[in-house]
Amino acid sequence: MNVVIVIDSLVGGGAEKVMLTLAEELVKLQHNVTILSLASSVEYDIPDMVNVESLLSDRASKVDRFWQRKNSVLKLEAWFEKKQSEIGSIDLVLSNLDRSNNLLARSNIKNVHFVIHNSVNAELARQKKLGPFSYLYLKKSKQNLNGKSLICVSKGVEKEITQGDLIRPSAITTIYNPFDFEKINQQANEQNNNIPNEPYLIHVGRLAKQKRHDILFAAFAKLDKKYKLVLLCNKPAKAIKLAQAYGIEKQLVVPGFQQNPYNWIKHAKALVLSSDFEGLPTVLIEALAVGAPVVSTNCTFGPNEILTGELSKYLVPAGQSEALADAVKQVLADKPNVKNAEILKQVQAEQVALQYLALVN
Repeated sequence: MNVVIVIDSLVGGGAEKVMLTLAEELVKLQHNVTILSLASSVEYDIPDMVNVESLLSDRASKVDRFWQRKNSVLKLEAWFEKKQSEIGSIDLVLSNLDRSNNLLARSNIKNVHFVIHNSVNAELARQKKLGPFSYLYLKKSKQNLNGKSLICVSKGVEKEITQGDLIRPSAITTIYNPFDFEKINQQANEQNNNIPNEPYLIHVGRLAKQKRHDILFAAFAKLDKKYKLVLLCNKPAKAIKLAQAYGIEKQLVVPGFQQNPYNWIKHAKALVLSSDFEGLPTVLIEALAVGAPVVSTNCTFGPNEILTGELSKYLVPAGQSEALADAVKQVLADKPNVKNAEILKQVQAEQVALQYLALVN
């Protein structure tokens, strides 16, 4: 089959990583895959077998604004027309993130499914704080998905959409994100001389309000001073400045964005997620896969679909640093064996890729 994955950019982020994993797995299954990034910037190492093209020669920040939209849609349709003349009909198109969704929703391109990576309500609530224009842009972006086929990355996201009245899709289903456990464990075992020798906790995620570094830092300040806190994030200087308010800046290790986060995660005493909302936090699953214990806020959505059974005691209410600190102390004392977590059986890359391919039928 011919598959095209459209995404805003390939700059470090969860959705980008998910789609690269999916693309690689589809190629292994002998399908022809192209990732079309609206912007030309790429931060990830692209596997040799995956073909990546960009629609624009630079950034794509205003590509879907009303004064540029028509031109952008025409450009997108022209790209698809050219691609079809080269490879034949395109069986499956997966659209990711708002800008790509806004263009594809207005285009005449067929066989498109829109992948929803986050809680829609939580995104809108956050956007409201940024002012009316930001909020209306996002609300309209979500409403553009009316009558479209949606793929949600967790059951929580699917339930939110079906029970709400903002988006009425033509079809909706949940497909969990794909994970190549063999590759993850291979990378987790790679030598890395930058990893601290002292015991440390780790947080992986960009410096954004959603990730609640303030709650993370407040919780960390309540722990034994022997621990370091490794932050794999995109704005090291800003993170250190924020940490000063909690008196923990000397305990921080901030190496910036890492192509391979898995050896960092594997050697951590625990991974901590402090977010207000997610779609399906892939980093929790990656931590379990390499054997790192996990503590997480029970945010919408995903953590309670990942940390089930015995592991559910490491879920705490969002926004509560005291509860987060207590759960970290508990996990450090328990040292649970997490490699048999139930979720790991449901997210193997090949199994997930086959679910995506079934959309064609």
